[in-house]
Amino acid sequence: MYAPILEIDTKKVTENAKKLHDFCTRRGVELAFATKGFSARPEVIRAAMAGGITSFADSRLRNIRAAKETIPGLKYLLIRIPAIPEAEDVVRWADWSMHSQIEVIRAVSDAALRQGKVHPIILMIDVGDLREGVFGREQLDEIAPQIKGCAGVELVGLGTNVGCYGSVLPSVDNTAILVELRDYLNETYGFSISVVSAGGTCALRLLEEGVMPVGVNQLRMGEAVLYGEDTTGNRFLEGLHQDAFRFKVQVVELRRKPSVPIGELGRDGKGDTPEYPDRGVRLRAICAAGKQDVAWAALTPVLPGAEMIGASSDHLIVDVEDCAGRVQVGDWLEFRCGYMAVLDATTSAYVDIVVK
Repeated sequence: MYAPILEIDTKKVTENAKKLHDFCTRRGVELAFATKGFSARPEVIRAAMAGGITSFADSRLRNIRAAKETIPGLKYLLIRIPAIPEAEDVVRWADWSMHSQIEVIRAVSDAALRQGKVHPIILMIDVGDLREGVFGREQLDEIAPQIKGCAGVELVGLGTNVGCYGSVLPSVDNTAILVELRDYLNETYGFSISVVSAGGTCALRLLEEGVMPVGVNQLRMGEAVLYGEDTTGNRFLEGLHQDAFRFKVQVVELRRKPSVPIGELGRDGKGDTPEYPDRGVRLRAICAAGKQDVAWAALTPVLPGAEMIGASSDHLIVDVEDCAGRVQVGDWLEFRCGYMAVLDATTSAYVDIVVK
């Protein structure tokens, strides 16, 4: 076998899941496990279930459908705003879904009525990250009565997202907005909103520090469970495994070369203009995987002294000058994976997945 390998240790996933599930449950917060980062592979879902997790979330209806067909009875939240043509499948496969646009909500309402259902929805509130969500009280007052007129949906929750686009960190103030708006909508428009979904792994710090606003009762987390990491908060999570996912790839060339390209420089294959620090002549390992397979910047070499340099579409380039001669052509180099590395690797047709 020579293809790059993504190795998944499900025991470590289970242990992370149990610690986080128990931690959240003791504080009255439901952990909705986001499965999009590993393409909702059933082995990982079962590992999370073994840790006590019962609620799941994904951005892709295809992932939700495949997971529910493989493991009947799963409870799934659709966390990406659906397109209007997806309305029928949203109602058919998602137990509830997130929304911010009345045109989409109307389409889902109509689909639910055709299927003889009332579909629960969470309305997304933009608290400053500037991705999806209703922004400001004026927009909220515009959409709220229109949702009331959609007989096929029930507004059961408010949610927000931070960190993913605008790099905004969750705070007591921007999280408390959700609780305030829940009360406002319930009192002003007669909703019975019970779910307040404060975001992802980056919001875990508020819970750890005991400052999460009262009323927040859901966190949507994938990164913490899978990698024991909070990228937005720039930290590893104490007591959790960071190595449940390992990427392995073969060395196909080993040569000493200058660290700065020679000749007139343009853009790289991605259209970027990277900088190349001059470190002199260094020993480089060229590996048989690239950007088509994995997000190289989210890989950390396990071998002491090895350092990621960069990648092209088909090759990873690793500095092994300081590895004391321990790397040979044909060796497998191993890397700890961050979130984007696994996201890419599990969607690549060229990476073999090994579950243990």
